Amino acid sequence: MNCSQAPDFILLGLSGEPEKWQLFFSIFLGLFFLGLLGNLLLLIAIGADVHLHTPMYFFLSQLSLVDFCFLTTIVPKTVLALWTGDGSISFSGCLTQFYFFAVFVDMDNLLLAVMAFDRYAAICHPLLYPLLMTPCRCEVLASVSWGVAHCVSLFYTLLLSQLYFHTNQGIPHFFCDSKPLLLLSCSDTHLNEVLMMALPGVLGVSSVFCIVSSYGFIFYAVARVPSVEGKRKALATCSFHLCVVFLFYSTAFATYLKPPSTSHSSGDVVAAVMYTLVTPTLNPFIYSLRNKDVKSSLRRILKIEKDQK
Repeated sequence: MNCSQAPDFILLGLSGEPEKWQLFFSIFLGLFFLGLLGNLLLLIAIGADVHLHTPMYFFLSQLSLVDFCFLTTIVPKTVLALWTGDGSISFSGCLTQFYFFAVFVDMDNLLLAVMAFDRYAAICHPLLYPLLMTPCRCEVLASVSWGVAHCVSLFYTLLLSQLYFHTNQGIPHFFCDSKPLLLLSCSDTHLNEVLMMALPGVLGVSSVFCIVSSYGFIFYAVARVPSVEGKRKALATCSFHLCVVFLFYSTAFATYLKPPSTSHSSGDVVAAVMYTLVTPTLNPFIYSLRNKDVKSSLRRILKIEKDQK
C-alpha cells in the first residue's frame, strides 16, 4: 500500500454485518434527539430562572453545553453512515472531528473537577462560599477550562496531522479517534503514543485527584454534622455529580489509559458509545429528575408557554 499524509478513510462503524445497521441507526438517532432535548431543556431552565443563577448551576449549564456539542460532533456522521452505508471521510474531516471530540472530552474532564471544587467550597466553607465563588471567578474558571481544552486538543491534532497513513484504509470505529488512527499509521508513532497517553493521563489523573480530595473533605465535614437531615441535605447535590463522574471516568479511563499500539477491541467501541452517546444523553436527566429546583423551573417555563398559547 502507498503512504500519504492526507489520505481518505472509511469509518467501518459498529458492525460489519449490514443487517444490524438499521438497529444501530434507530438506537443512535433516538438517543441523539433525547440527548439534544434533555441538554437544551436544562440550558433553558437554568438561563430563564434567576433562582438558578448560582455557581453550581452555572457550571451545570456549561456541562450541558459541552454535552450538547459533544453529541453533534460524533453522532450525525455515524447516523448518516449507518443510513447510507457510506462511512467515507476525508483526512481534513477526520482531523476536524477528532479535534472537537478532544475539546469536549477534555472539557467534560475539567468541568467535573471544577464542579467538585464548587461542592467542596459550598459544603466545607459555607460562610466564605459567596466570596470564593463569585460570578467573575466562575467565568474565569470556565474560560480557563475552555482555553486548556482547546490548546491540548490542538496539540493532539497537530501530532496526528504530521503522520503518514496507508491510503484507502478502514478505521475500525464509528468516529475518528487517536487510538485507531495511530494503529493505521505507516510512520513511527512511538513518540506520538507516549505524548498522547501522557497528556490525557496528566489531565485525567489531576482531575480525579481534585475530585477525590474535594469529596474526602466533603465526607469528613458531613460526618461532623449532628443531624441526619442536615447530612442528607449536604449530600443531596453531590449524589448527582458523583453519578456523572462514575459514568464518565469508568469508560474513558478503560479506553485511554492503555497504549494506543494495543489492538482496538470491541470493548473499546462499547466504551466509546458510552462516553460519546449514553453519558451526554443521561447527564441532564441525572441532574434534573430528582432536582426539585430544576423541575420547578421547567414547570414554570412550560406553564408560561401554555398561558401564552
